[in-house]
Amino acid sequence: MLVGCFLISFNSSANPPKEIFWEDLIPQGHVQIDTQAQANHEGSEQNWVQPELDAPVVEALNGQSVSLPGFVVPLEGDSEVITEFLLVPYFGACIHVPPPPPNQIVHVTVKGGVPIESLYDAIVVTGIISTETWSGEIAQVGYKMKAVGVAPFEL
Repeated sequence: MLVGCFLISFNSSANPPKEIFWEDLIPQGHVQIDTQAQANHEGSEQNWVQPELDAPVVEALNGQSVSLPGFVVPLEGDSEVITEFLLVPYFGACIHVPPPPPNQIVHVTVKGGVPIESLYDAIVVTGIISTETWSGEIAQVGYKMKAVGVAPFEL
């Protein structure tokens, strides 16, 4: 659960962010492997290979203001706040099970950071998404986002 949340306020002339979901990050017509169903906590070597490194992204999303729910895989920060993280579609991706394809991971940066209490809780990130790739030790990523808001996910 996030201890502190921050959101920017949109003035009445600005369009609110588009609410998107993980399937919206996969181009129409692209058949993608369901990695969540194949995720295995047993940890065999072959199971830890990131699939579909060439998975295509949705170019039309580039530069759009969006909100996307997901789970946090922290990359940078301290005991108080995180400033950089991977947003993934299901708990444990990249930590307990292999990473999903790059078009199912968003590299997020948060100016000033955001407090986080539990990695078990889903959040919603709002910001400008780009189709810029990023690669780190954990995974290759198909999208980047500069977050302007982070909040707990609520059904």
